[in-house]
Amino acid sequence: MSKDNVTFRLDSEKRAALDAIAAGLDRNLTYILNEAISLYLEIHQWQLEEIRQGIAEAEAEEFASNDEVEAMFEKLTHAN
Repeated sequence: MSKDNVTFRLDSEKRAALDAIAAGLDRNLTYILNEAISLYLEIHQWQLEEIRQGIAEAEAEEFASNDEVEAMFEKLTHAN
């Protein structure tokens, strides 16, 4: 896997927090930033895929019936 350098500005407080995390985990800042970016990408890629699936279902007119919605509402509002 190739690696690229990226330069960006970061608030001093965020940098200090990242440095503290790195020290607490006995890792370097590069490791912490790569982990943070990986988690960010995972979350947002999941969210985008869910949106795409929702749009595809809507375009295919795959909606829950009123009875299904009401049953789910009952289940969720009357759960123990």
